[in-house]
Amino acid sequence: MIIFRYLSKQIMQVMAAVTLILLVVTLTSRFIQYLGDAVAGRLTSDVLLLLMFYRLPDFLLVIIPLALFLAILLAYGRMYAENEMVILFGAGFSERRLLLFTLGSSTAVLVLIAVLSLLVTPWGIRHTEQLKQNQEQLTEIDLIVAGQFQTFSEGDRVTYAERIRRDSDSRSRLENVFVASSAQTDGEQTLRITIAESARPEIDAATGARFMRLENVMQYDGVPGQAEFTVGQFDVQSILLPEATEFDLVLEEKTLPTLALIGATDPQQQAELQWRLSMLLLIPVITLIAVPLSRVDPRQGRYGKLFPATVLYAVYFLLLQYAKDLLAEGGLSSVIGMWWVHLLFCGIAFAVYRLPALGNRLARGAKA
Repeated sequence: MIIFRYLSKQIMQVMAAVTLILLVVTLTSRFIQYLGDAVAGRLTSDVLLLLMFYRLPDFLLVIIPLALFLAILLAYGRMYAENEMVILFGAGFSERRLLLFTLGSSTAVLVLIAVLSLLVTPWGIRHTEQLKQNQEQLTEIDLIVAGQFQTFSEGDRVTYAERIRRDSDSRSRLENVFVASSAQTDGEQTLRITIAESARPEIDAATGARFMRLENVMQYDGVPGQAEFTVGQFDVQSILLPEATEFDLVLEEKTLPTLALIGATDPQQQAELQWRLSMLLLIPVITLIAVPLSRVDPRQGRYGKLFPATVLYAVYFLLLQYAKDLLAEGGLSSVIGMWWVHLLFCGIAFAVYRLPALGNRLARGAKA
C-alpha cells in the first residue's frame, strides 16, 4: 500500500499541475472570445462568467484525460531517469504490478470522467444554449450600459445613454440618448448625429425587424470636416437595428440527458451516446499505453518519449472524432461504432508493453 500511495501521489501531483495549466490557457482563450463578443455588443457583460461556468465541464472532459496521460509519462519518466524504478524492480516489484497499480490510481479519474461525461457536461451545454437563445432575443438597447459609449454595427454606429430605466413590461428605456452613425454616400463619408430625449426597443410583429424608437429627436447630417450640416427635428424617429445575433449551432443531441440517448435509433444520438461512453473507455486505454511508454533510458532523460507519445494520443483522439462523425452520418454501423478505435489502441498498448520482453527473449536466444 505504501508503494501504491507513493505512485498515486506522483501521478496526481503532476496531473493537477498539467490540468491547471491547460485549463488556464483554455479559459483565457475562451474568455477573450466572449469578451470580444461583449465589446461588439453581441453579448451582455453579465453573462460572461455564467457562460464560462457552464462550459467548464466540457473543457475538463477534454483536458483531464490528456493530463492523466502526460502525468504518467512525466512522473514515471522522472522515476526511470533517477533510477527509482530500477530500485523498485530490484526489490521484486514487477512491471505487471506497476501497470495494475497505475490502473488502480486511474480509477478515481475514471469516476470523475464518468460524472462529467454522462451528467455534468450535457447539463452545462444545455444551459449554455439557453443563455445564448436568451441573448438572441435581446435588442441593441438591451445591450447598452448607462454612461458608456458603445460601438455597434461593426463600428459604424456609436450609442450613448445617460440613464437606463425599466418600463412596466421590463424592457429597457434609455434617457438622454446620443447616436452617431457613419455611412458611405456617393463615395463620401457622411455622418449622422442623433440626440433624443428617450429611446426604447420596438419589434415589427409582421416582419420581426428590430427598431430603436427615439422620441423628441434632434438630428444633424453632414460630412466630417465641413461646416454645413442639415438639422432636423422630429417627435418620433426609428433606427433600424441589425438582425439578432446568431451563435454557432450546437447539435440537439449534445444537450440531451444520457438516459434519453439510451435505445435511440437516430444515428446522431447513437454517436453522441458512444462518444460519452468512449470518454470513459479512454482512461484505462491511455493508462495501458502510457505505462510502458514511460520507460526511458536514464541517458535519454525523462522527456525522451514525450513527443511520440503525445502524437499517439492525438491520433487516438482524432480517430475517435472521425468514427463519431462517420456514425452520425450513417456511414458506420452502431455495432462497430467507435469501439474499433478502442480495440485498435488496446492492441497498440499490448504491443508496446510486450516489445521490451520480446526483445529480451530474442537477445537471450542470440546468446545461446
